[in-house]
Amino acid sequence: MTTAFLSHPDCLTHINPTGHPESVERLIAVNIALAEHDLLRIDAPMGTDAHILLAHPQAHIDAIRTAPEGPLDADTHKSPGSLAAAYRAVGAVIRAVDMVMEGQADNAFCAIRPPGHHAEKQKPMGFCLFGNVAIAAKHALTLPGVDRVAIVDFDVHHGNGTQDLIWDDARVFFASTHEMPLYPGSGAANETGAHGNVMNVPLDAGSGGAVFRQKMAMQVFPAVAAFDPDLILVSAGFDAHRDDPLANLELVEGDYAWVTRKLCDLADKHCDGRLVSVLEGGYNLHALANSVAAHVTVLQERGNGN
Repeated sequence: MTTAFLSHPDCLTHINPTGHPESVERLIAVNIALAEHDLLRIDAPMGTDAHILLAHPQAHIDAIRTAPEGPLDADTHKSPGSLAAAYRAVGAVIRAVDMVMEGQADNAFCAIRPPGHHAEKQKPMGFCLFGNVAIAAKHALTLPGVDRVAIVDFDVHHGNGTQDLIWDDARVFFASTHEMPLYPGSGAANETGAHGNVMNVPLDAGSGGAVFRQKMAMQVFPAVAAFDPDLILVSAGFDAHRDDPLANLELVEGDYAWVTRKLCDLADKHCDGRLVSVLEGGYNLHALANSVAAHVTVLQERGNGN
């Protein structure tokens, strides 16, 4: 079979102010990096309020829809195209989950923006409007044969929004590696969820691939295996790269290929290879492009049965 690639031109219409790190150029760089990859390319459908309501209350949707264009907080902005982009992002993750669960693709990568893992139940923040990955998990749990979903987040910033959205849901396991202290200030190891369904693995500034791999191998992967998920979702942020301007970890492309391979191993063992990866951060365009290419190359190799 193959790896599905889901995106949409509407994701380019979310415009942040000049100089903002979460720029249109990020998605352009990803598209260029993957232009020669043999992927099953799908235009993301428009997500719906019903999808978003799986994780957020109606008040959150209404607040974003009616907010004037401009800053929603110091980091998060709304432009004329932001709603369309955000609804396409939600539609991408929903369609990706459906494709993988229905056997139309072995795995999937969603190249979307705005990102999602900082959006809390009623609070857009950290460049994020809706909790894309949490919404995908909640949607998956409505499908036949899905009782447990694991989310692994290797973005350099803690996925506080995802944690907030799944905190009380014993059917979802969330594991996050992230630099600490760093924005948003959450993600201590003692934040474990209402049902022991959250694992936070803080990393010190300056940590490189050896530390990252050790923490993943000793803590995250065994916990995912013990949870025995029916689907694995990945919050794929590439801002832990050594060249990223917003943080101080020292990962390189090989580390992203390694963690992708190991997550695919877990998916093969526990859920017939079913894995959906969703773009989060990554703000050095060259590092982002190369890291995404390394990540997706492994997904393709595994989707082809290697």
